[in-house]
Amino acid sequence: MPSHVAIIMDGNGRWAKQRGLPRIKGHETGAESVRAVLRACKKAGVHYLTLYAFSMENWIRPKEEIAGLMSLLSRFLRKNAHELHENNIRLRVIGRIEDLPAPVRKELLRVIDETKDYDEGQLILALSYGSRAELVEAVKKIAGEVKDGSLSVEDIAEETISQHLYAPDVPDPDLMIRTSGEMRLSNFLLWQLSYAELYVTDVFWPDFREEQFAQALESYARRHRRFGDVK
Repeated sequence: MPSHVAIIMDGNGRWAKQRGLPRIKGHETGAESVRAVLRACKKAGVHYLTLYAFSMENWIRPKEEIAGLMSLLSRFLRKNAHELHENNIRLRVIGRIEDLPAPVRKELLRVIDETKDYDEGQLILALSYGSRAELVEAVKKIAGEVKDGSLSVEDIAEETISQHLYAPDVPDPDLMIRTSGEMRLSNFLLWQLSYAELYVTDVFWPDFREEQFAQALESYARRHRRFGDVK
């Protein structure tokens, strides 16, 4: 069973288009998939769930859609925070949270603070997130430490990079799921996914529920992770 599952939640817009609905309806139904997968993780014993909720590139979308997504995020937090409390799940965010509208940021920070001591699982939302930007920020921090003398160039290792990422205490994902059939990482956790097992399904995110998540876990269970070894 994977300890950490990361998901690129793709296909909300196409799901809505197929049904002649506004794109925001796809996102709204996709929010129900988030609840379903969170419950499935709790049941299966997956401790960390990272969701690619809004990328830095998503800011170029129409303003109306962005406003709808931000409003949906706030409503989701207000309506579903009780599930985090009831299941002892900690909420975290990776990304440029300062880019988010003030009301959304306030709601996020409230729930993050209320759940900070929970230890039964972690829901990590990647918001205004880009992996290249995360790596650039990590390099800048490391360069600053070298400059002030607290770190020598000779001591820089892979662990140094990992320790300067947004969530250095979170283990790398074991399994990365992408819905809607797209075969790319889309600037998501490029460093952390180096050894993750990849699972791509044609199912659009709004239709991805407990059954589809169980299929992904079954696929993962059949794989033999060698990490470069021959065993």
